[in-house]
Amino acid sequence: MQYVNGIRKAAPAIAALLAALSVTACQAGGSEAGAESPSKAPSSAPSASTTPGTKAPEASDAPTSKAPTATASPISGSTGTTVKTCTATALKAAAYQATDRPDGTGTGAAIIEFTNTSAGACLLQGHPTVAGAGNGSPEHNAPLKVTPTGSATPVKVAPGGKAWLKLTFVQVQGEADGYCESGSKPASYPTLVVGLPGSGAHQVALDDGVFAECDNTVTATAATATKPV
Repeated sequence: MQYVNGIRKAAPAIAALLAALSVTACQAGGSEAGAESPSKAPSSAPSASTTPGTKAPEASDAPTSKAPTATASPISGSTGTTVKTCTATALKAAAYQATDRPDGTGTGAAIIEFTNTSAGACLLQGHPTVAGAGNGSPEHNAPLKVTPTGSATPVKVAPGGKAWLKLTFVQVQGEADGYCESGSKPASYPTLVVGLPGSGAHQVALDDGVFAECDNTVTATAATATKPV
């Protein structure tokens, strides 16, 4: 009976030990379950920290290093270049009768055309000097009294470009040699010598006649970029 009593006395201790082992096993199982089901990580982390209450900048808001697009291209050529007056050798002069001219049998009016034959632009400016001359004798001329009309402004003539001026004479009247209303004798010249300030003197002739006029006077416009009629 002493052995049985010993077993009986040991039973509570064994029960307590078994209970302790059961608790330890439960705790171990719980830890294992926790290891098998970790909390899910965020699918994407924020690229930068943001202040609470503010929206994180989107990709389109981010500054770029691309240089701004130019809104204008450089002006070609030099803007400070001074255009000089056309020289005599840079010009070719021609003459033809004007469409709008006074009634009569003389020349009435003529257009003088200047062409820039040089490689660069140049300027024509001012009212002309005019003299009547013979064929091939520009030095032996009879100066006409010029009455200027209109303002004189510089005309820029590009290479190959043209400028003009108009001469209006006192018209010869009548038939044959005609007559002048003033009573003076009409004059006729195979050529005219026309000069412009700084641009020399140029001898011109008509393709269809001679320059016939009265009173040795002429009204002249300044050089212009608009072709007269």
